[in-house]
Amino acid sequence: MELQFITTGDGCKIAYRFDGPTEGPVLLLSNSLGTDMSMWAPQMEALSSRFRVLRYDSRGHGTSDAPAGAYSMDRLGRDAIELLDALRLDRVAFCGLSKGGMVGQWLGYRAPERITALILANTAPFMGPPASWDARIAAAREQGLAALASASAGRWFTPAFQQRGKAAVEAIEAAFLQTDPEGYAGCCAAIRDMDLRPTAPLIAAPTLVIGGTQDPSTPPDQARALAGAVKGAKLALLDAAHLSNVEAPEAFTEQVLGFLGGRP
Repeated sequence: MELQFITTGDGCKIAYRFDGPTEGPVLLLSNSLGTDMSMWAPQMEALSSRFRVLRYDSRGHGTSDAPAGAYSMDRLGRDAIELLDALRLDRVAFCGLSKGGMVGQWLGYRAPERITALILANTAPFMGPPASWDARIAAAREQGLAALASASAGRWFTPAFQQRGKAAVEAIEAAFLQTDPEGYAGCCAAIRDMDLRPTAPLIAAPTLVIGGTQDPSTPPDQARALAGAVKGAKLALLDAAHLSNVEAPEAFTEQVLGFLGGRP
């Protein structure tokens, strides 16, 4: 299916697309900070054979609009809800990585009636200190994302994968450099101001937490803590850095399919 758009209540255009069988159960995928829906390319063949996969570009990313100003996690979560409402989808399974996983945590307690299962990958309910995010926001706005590209790649991938997986790394870096600096800064502000630690125990949906053993952004201890906070959550740690779905695609896909299984 070709790229399509909805417009949210505050006038922001959000890009989305479907892949997979029309009558299949819907799996919503939410991208990380500084990427777009193409980050899920390593999973698409396997997931779209079993699910009607719905991908979207987060506000400020890809071909979605990038309104000026700070965003909030409430706003990013409402974008996902408004997408489901516009497409008349009552309930979906959800998989999000990093910022996408933060949206998933928000949905898990704010809109539990919309979620059949949650996969929260390489994410955390809180990411301080605020000063580090303020510095990143300033750099994005004043220097552009090229100034942040090298540091981002160092967080996203291990040095070994940067060598052996050059094509995949270059594709992610290209998407990063095409991200609107204002949209990137807006999402940085949402992460800076977010604290979902008090609400993690309120998540009732079946949940899988995926972490990377070499992830410097959301280290294994954070994955363990999140899995421990969500009642009944399962934990899987992969040999990868932050973008574990790209660095360890087969293991990531296996965890997702194994967890969702026959869930509607």
